[in-house]
Parts: sequence; C-alpha cells; structure tokens
Amino acid sequence: MLRYQSINLPGDAWPYTKGRTMWIDTHCHLDAAEFGGAQAQIAAAAAQQQVKWIVIPAVERANFGKVAALAAQIPNCTYALGIHPLYVEHADDADLQALREAIGAAMADPRFVAIGEIGLDFFVPGMDRGPLREKQEHFYVEQLKLAREFGLPVLLHVRRSQDILLKYLRRIKVQGGIAHAFNGSFQQAEAFIGLGFRLGFGGAMTFTRALQIRRLAVDLPLDALVLETDAPDMSPAWLHPATNQPQEIPRIGAVLAELRGMSPAELAQATAANACAALPRLAALI
Repeated sequence: MLRYQSINLPGDAWPYTKGRTMWIDTHCHLDAAEFGGAQAQIAAAAAQQQVKWIVIPAVERANFGKVAALAAQIPNCTYALGIHPLYVEHADDADLQALREAIGAAMADPRFVAIGEIGLDFFVPGMDRGPLREKQEHFYVEQLKLAREFGLPVLLHVRRSQDILLKYLRRIKVQGGIAHAFNGSFQQAEAFIGLGFRLGFGGAMTFTRALQIRRLAVDLPLDALVLETDAPDMSPAWLHPATNQPQEIPRIGAVLAELRGMSPAELAQATAANACAALPRLAALI
C-alpha cells in the first residue's frame, strides 16, 4: 500500500477554531455501526472544535428513522433522506414510496435539509452495466423527481458517473445541492456548478499524491466548495486507515486553506456560507 504524507500542519492544537469560527460537515454517516453508541460524544467533540453543524445522510429505508432520531437528539446534527446507489440492489419501489412518505412527514422538521445520499456508482464491479446499472438509474431518477416535487436540494454520490448524473440533472431540474466527494474533471465540475451545485472536499484532499483533487481544490471558485468528512470513511492522511470523525473538519479545512493561500478562519467562513447556500433549510437554523 502506498503511504501518503499530508502537508505540514500544526498538531492537535487548532487556534483557528476559537471565537466565532464556524465549520460545517456537509456529509457524515454518524449513524454508522463503527461509532457504536457514541454518536452524542462524537458530535460533542466536533462541537468543541466549532463544527456547528453535521449533516447525516440516510442510505436506505432501514435507517430513515435513525438519522432523523440522531438529529433530534444531538444539538449540532441535521439529516437527509434518500437511498444510496450501493443499497439499490436490495431495494424496490415500495422503498421509494416509503421515502416519499418519510419526506412528506419530515418537511415539518427543521432539522431535515435535503434528499440524500442518492446518485450513481459505476466504480464497484458489475454496477456499471446490465440490470444493476438500470436499477441505479431508475432509483436516481425517481429520487430526483422527489427532490423536484418537494423543492429540496440533493446530496449526490458521484463515483465514475459524473456525465450520467449530469445528463439526468439537466432533464430533471432540482434545487441544486452538493456533489459529495467530487473527483471529476474541471469541465465536469463546472457543469455541476452551472446546475447550482457545490462540490464536497474531504479527507482525500489531504494526501499529497491526490493531485487531481488538489488541483480542483485550488482552481475551482471558492464559492463552489464545501467541506465534508464522509465519516467513518475517507479518513484524512493523519488518521488513515483509522476511523474518520467529524471533529477532523477544521484540520481538513486547514489543508484546503493552505492550498488556496488563505487563513483557516477565512476558509471556514466561506465554506460555511457555501453550505448554507446549498442547503437553505440548514441556513434557516443558523
């Protein structure tokens, strides 16, 4: 396995997170089994680092209630509802109906901010062709329609599927959202931005050999970028391969700030504003 090194940053003390600095983790699977029953403590540790908000996306019908319950119980958490492409294989149209009903009920909940995690995954062998690809596209389209119906942004899973995702976004107009863990071309990034999306950057950006992601992080407009952990996955260089946590957002943000030649405080302010622009229901909480 290749060993990557992060850029030289301070250690455990993060002076940039003091005062009024606010960070937002726009994508964190806080309900994951890896966290056991410690979600409240993990979110509190993030809050100590000025991570004001954490967005928890659902991935399947079975965890719709869990992500909503976590957001109700933990002060700095919000949630999204959707069916992840890697869970589509064992889902059916009854799950889509259940999602529609859950969305309708959640519209009265201020902690509910988006449809997600939805999208397409053509990286996993066998999912880029045949019946599984067709089923993924069906679920993606139907969930875009739900986002359009309810006037909600979407959290997009994007793995080797940028152009097909964009094809459907051009046909089914939604209220923008976030392309999570973006790793496409500059032209594809511009296309998502043109459709009202922000692009999520996280742990992958902290590896010095992640040249394409780092180029995007530097060259894209600042107002297109948001931060995320995808915890417990996508650990940054200083944690890999240990479990990722939302408290890493300030240090991930410091990497992005250094790459762009700005202060972490400025970066926090900008990316928090971008997250609020992408997720208006989140902005209403602030």
